[in-house]
Amino acid sequence: MSECTHNCKTCGQKCDAPQKDDPHELSRIKRVIAVVSGKGGVGKSSVTAMLASAMNAKGYNCAVLDADITGASIPKMYGVAGEVNGDGNGIYPPVSSTGIKIISSNLLLENETDPIVWRGPVIASMVKQFWTDVIWGDVDYMFIDCPPGTGDVPLTVFQSIKVDGIVVVATPQELVSMIVEKAVNMANMMKIPVLGIVENMSYVVCPHCDKRINVFGDGKAVRAVSQKFGLPIIAEIPYDEKIVRAADAGKLDACDVGYLNSAADILESGLPVSTHE
Repeated sequence: MSECTHNCKTCGQKCDAPQKDDPHELSRIKRVIAVVSGKGGVGKSSVTAMLASAMNAKGYNCAVLDADITGASIPKMYGVAGEVNGDGNGIYPPVSSTGIKIISSNLLLENETDPIVWRGPVIASMVKQFWTDVIWGDVDYMFIDCPPGTGDVPLTVFQSIKVDGIVVVATPQELVSMIVEKAVNMANMMKIPVLGIVENMSYVVCPHCDKRINVFGDGKAVRAVSQKFGLPIIAEIPYDEKIVRAADAGKLDACDVGYLNSAADILESGLPVSTHE
């Protein structure tokens, strides 16, 4: 039997692999990148938003699908609020001040602080609808902000959407390295390439002496995982009050994201175009 190409449309083999869902017929999405973490609290959503902003600054059409249904924060970071518009053709995603298209459960709530108290299958169904029912138009890079862990929603994303690559977000603590391995192992199980690791909150720069302070550890554990799996650390992002203030003010897409320039270069050169239509 020939090796699986994960393209069921052109495959002559009959197998039990889940069928990938097609995006909306008016969507032309070239590359899909899932941003994952093995645990919460590592800043995965802010990294997702900054990656999209970094690629947007390079001149690419970018979008963010917020798959963290019960903990959505992408609209807040981008300062996007209000009702989502739609018609008989489908749903139109709101756009940030710099042109990044966004869809998120928080944009469907009357109040952004209302909780979504749903079971896993209903949450997974909404994620699939964000892919199939939203009219994304022309998108060069779509970033999917997955909730932490290896449960229902990440599994739905990997099985239902043709993901071109995964970025794993970690922090320097020793404990996190074990959790990062879980995320990498899940990606390997799903046969999706891991593009690299982003170490967030990597350090703090003293405002008085400019000395680098490793608040959460020296990152040896993350480097060990990187070496074990042969994965590059594509960015080290410090705890930067400028980024925190920008996210709180809903202006993260306009914030300087120079920490992610190297990651953006890797995403630009390391992924083939495999248009999702």
